[in-house]
Amino acid sequence: MAESSLAPRNRPERAPPSGLQGVRGGAAPAPLELDRLIHERMRLAIVSALAVNQSLSFNELKRLLDTTDGNLSVHARKLEEADYIICSKMFEGRVPRTEYRLSAVGRHALERYLDHMEALIRATRER
Repeated sequence: MAESSLAPRNRPERAPPSGLQGVRGGAAPAPLELDRLIHERMRLAIVSALAVNQSLSFNELKRLLDTTDGNLSVHARKLEEADYIICSKMFEGRVPRTEYRLSAVGRHALERYLDHMEALIRATRER
């Protein structure tokens, strides 16, 4: 059977630029992996907004990020499933209110992501 052109090719691994290993406290055995969950623009915006606010309601986030209900809902759910944000649902009178907070896991993930981005910037500028 012929090998598919879509099959992955065995490529030699290249060593990462020195600035991408062990951003904090010494060399790491492997380069830091980019957090793909946070790297998506809308999810990064949600996590960033919650990092500088104790909590935000669904409507506050929607206005702040200038997005639709559906878009915010889908991305917030992904972050909630990863335990990056905490979602609380309540009623104010008869009106439902959804509120979001950044969890400790989410704060750590954001810090690690920002460290990685800073290392990428440093490595790029050093070249």
